[in-house]
Amino acid sequence: MKRIFLNRIAIFLSFFVVVFSCDVTKDIENFEVEVEDREIEFLDIPEGFDFRTHKEVLVTINDNENFVKYDVFAYSDEKYFAGIETYENEEGVTVTDSVFKSGVLDNLIFTGAINNGKLSQIISLPNHFNKLYIRRKEGYKYSASIESVYNNEVNFNYTDISGKNSLYGKNQTAGVTDYLYCVNGSAELFQVDPLTGSLVYLSDMPMGSYTCAIDQENKVLYSIGRSNPHPLMKYSIEDNTWETVANYRNGGPRLDFNPNDGLLYFSTGDKLYTINTDTGQTVNTWDINGLHLTAGGDLAFAEDGTLYLCSFSGLYSLELDQNNVYQASRISADNLPFNPTSMTFDSNQELWLASNGGSSDLIVMDTVTGGWQINWGAGANNNSNFGRTINDLTTFRVYSDVIDQTDTDNDGIIDVEDEFPNDSEKAFEVFTPSKYGWGTLAFEDLWPYTGDYDFNDVALNYKCIAILNAQNLAVQLDFIYTVKANGAGFKNGFGFEIENLSPSLVESVTGAVLNEGYINISANGTESGQDNAVIIPFDNVHAMVGQETTVSIKFTQPISTNVLGVAPFNPFIIVNAERAKEVHLPTKNPTSLGDNLIQVQGGFPKDADGNYLSDTGLPWAINVVHDFKVPKEGIRVNEAYNYFNQWATSGGASKADWYKDNPGHRNLDKIKN
Repeated sequence: MKRIFLNRIAIFLSFFVVVFSCDVTKDIENFEVEVEDREIEFLDIPEGFDFRTHKEVLVTINDNENFVKYDVFAYSDEKYFAGIETYENEEGVTVTDSVFKSGVLDNLIFTGAINNGKLSQIISLPNHFNKLYIRRKEGYKYSASIESVYNNEVNFNYTDISGKNSLYGKNQTAGVTDYLYCVNGSAELFQVDPLTGSLVYLSDMPMGSYTCAIDQENKVLYSIGRSNPHPLMKYSIEDNTWETVANYRNGGPRLDFNPNDGLLYFSTGDKLYTINTDTGQTVNTWDINGLHLTAGGDLAFAEDGTLYLCSFSGLYSLELDQNNVYQASRISADNLPFNPTSMTFDSNQELWLASNGGSSDLIVMDTVTGGWQINWGAGANNNSNFGRTINDLTTFRVYSDVIDQTDTDNDGIIDVEDEFPNDSEKAFEVFTPSKYGWGTLAFEDLWPYTGDYDFNDVALNYKCIAILNAQNLAVQLDFIYTVKANGAGFKNGFGFEIENLSPSLVESVTGAVLNEGYINISANGTESGQDNAVIIPFDNVHAMVGQETTVSIKFTQPISTNVLGVAPFNPFIIVNAERAKEVHLPTKNPTSLGDNLIQVQGGFPKDADGNYLSDTGLPWAINVVHDFKVPKEGIRVNEAYNYFNQWATSGGASKADWYKDNPGHRNLDKIKN
């Protein structure tokens, strides 16, 4: 291997004021540079590449219905690996298999309501996402659309297609609208409109399931997890929240709710049980006689109280005999050409079933003759294809007067749609990077000298929430962070500049931890002497490691998020309590108190033009819109992440998701836990 040996005396003279590591105590005696070991400094990086992992996207939604609510998610067609799971499939066979999930609802970016026919937001979208999932909610009616990003913009115009070109066959019952709620083993809860066949994601479940049943009066859906300990899960349709009632410890494919006694009826094999919804305890147990096949299927109560059961051998009615045994009478004359996984009655007392398989069909069946037809799905030949298994479905009936119009704070947004129903100044939220995700800011603190590119001198996870009023204007900004790595010996601080915001528009800043005395704060909590609003969350990283902290910024007046800009705005560290020495993301400007052309003595500074990019095009800071696992001390980022080089040399065009935990992306032995 070719080596360049440096004279120790020359090193000492040239780097007298420089620390050759994130650790100031590291011995530099016997220092030598190996060309291959410094490969990262010789990458052919396109000029001007700023190492962004996200893009700013303008989202515009046009809708004639004012105050209708929208949720916007980052969307990818690819499913992600969620782990290995052992469970009993609907055939009753115990299997251990990989679980893949769509992750559609993992990346909620913002919620808002139509105001004067429009909703507009600028969002931060990871570069590897090129689509948005836009979900509309009007009362209990959901609809959704997948929209592509063009030229960093998404323009969506809502059109109501309900009832058009319907193959349903019957009108909805007067005053009642039906929605089919569906679950599957991939832990997805989604709604299907029986009039259009349109599918809308509602929620991720705590566990995948083969069962669901709705208590109509209380607007609650129940489901039993498919894996041990088979939790009885409870979903609030109004609040979109889950809770676990109890671990039922018995799995199976069939479930319905009986409004006459308030119990869940659950069946597996040739057994039938009733379950107390409050405790998850079994109340009664019965045998079932007469099933030709005992695998799969579902239970459903008709309006007259008749209990129906389907298994993989067809449709049956159940009747309790004098010996306290349920006798099954087959309605479908022959074994069906599909395996039914689920069934439910709609308001017209039509029986809906779903078929087993990677892409289920929705089927309507006659309970007298057993005749059937496919209405929706790939088998219907009407351009409807769900692309997923429906392991169970149930009907939620929405009556014309059922939607609670209560608006406690009188802001124009009814409580069920309002994230802050008791505060008239708050209604919605915008998340960066997403509601359930975290971004990471990672810094090298030897600027303007070459660092070791492990990006762990200061690394913090962050999430930013802009709180909006009913007019979709920001009234507050919450910056939530946790310092995850502190590989430096320096006393570094951290701040961010909101470049389009005057300090006078900030009413207050709370949550900052400033104890070192080198930061001067104005009465409103912003840093003094700044042209723009600058917030300093902490002035000594050593005191903040591992603590989740929230800094809240309240504004003197509502501000458009398009003016406010996109978090994390202009973040920076302050090196070793030297206030003028700021380290920023590539191509960003220093604050009024920073100096990007700071004078240094000796050594070989690498940022002559002050753009926070080295003379070889490398950054001193990166913003990863993901929970970025930083390299171990002294391990360069391209050693820990196999596709960093490809991403950097392509100018971000290739391997945009280099930082994710995909197969082959990471070298786990070189990454901090």
